[in-house]
Amino acid sequence: MKLQDKVAFVTGGSRGIGAAIAERFGDEGAKVVLTYKNSADEAAAVVETIKSKGGEAFAIQADSGDEAVVRGAVRKAAATFGKVDIIVNNAMFGTPGRIEDVTSQEFEAALAVGLRGVFAATQEALLHMGSGGRIIMIGSTIGDVVNFEGVSVYAMMKGGMASFSRALARDLGTRGITSNVILPGPIDTDGNPADGGMAKFVLPLVAAKRYGRADEVAALAVHVASEEAGFINGALLKIDGGLTA
Repeated sequence: MKLQDKVAFVTGGSRGIGAAIAERFGDEGAKVVLTYKNSADEAAAVVETIKSKGGEAFAIQADSGDEAVVRGAVRKAAATFGKVDIIVNNAMFGTPGRIEDVTSQEFEAALAVGLRGVFAATQEALLHMGSGGRIIMIGSTIGDVVNFEGVSVYAMMKGGMASFSRALARDLGTRGITSNVILPGPIDTDGNPADGGMAKFVLPLVAAKRYGRADEVAALAVHVASEEAGFINGALLKIDGGLTA
C-alpha cells in the first residue's frame, strides 16, 4: 500500500473528485479525514466505504470558506491520528458568468473557499506535518489556459492556488515537504456531467473526445502523495485528455 499509516486530510471529500481521492487514499492504507459543507449523507457513505475495506476514516462538517472552522477541522484530524501527512485542498466554489454579472458576494465567496480557506488549511496542517509531507492542490486547467468565456473569477481563483503552491514548494523544500497542483480538465461529476450543458463546448477541444473520470484523478493524487514522488515538487500536473495539448 503506497500510503500505509499516512494521515490524509481532504477538503470537500464527500462528492466527485474529493470523494474519489478519499476512497482511493483509504484503499492505499491512509487514515482519512474528509470535510463537507452540506452533503452529510454522501460524506457518511464515503467514510463507510473506506471502513468496509478495513480502513480508518471520519468526516467533519466544515465550511471551507470559514478560516476558523477549517483550522479547527485540521486540528481535530491531527488530535485524532497524531499528525497530518497529506493535505488535499479540493473544496471549491464555482462562479460561472461573465465578469459584468458576478456579484461582490459571489466574488467574496469564491475567494473565501478557493484562496483564504486553502491558506488556512495548509498553514494549520503544516503545524502537524513532518518530513515527507505532501500538499496537493486540486486546481483546474482553467487556471492555466482559458478555453471559453464566463470563467474569469474561477480562473483567477485556480491561478492563485497554483502560484501559492509553487511558492510553497520553495518555502518548504528544505523540510522535505512537497507542494504540487493537479489540474483536471473536464471530469465527469455531478457538478460537470459528461452529458451536461458544457459538454458541447468542451468535448470538441479534448483530444481524447471524452470526459475524464474522478478515479483517474484520484490515481494521480495517490502517486503525488506517495514516497516515490518525493522529487516532484512545485509542479502543475495536467490530467485533461489533451484539452490543452
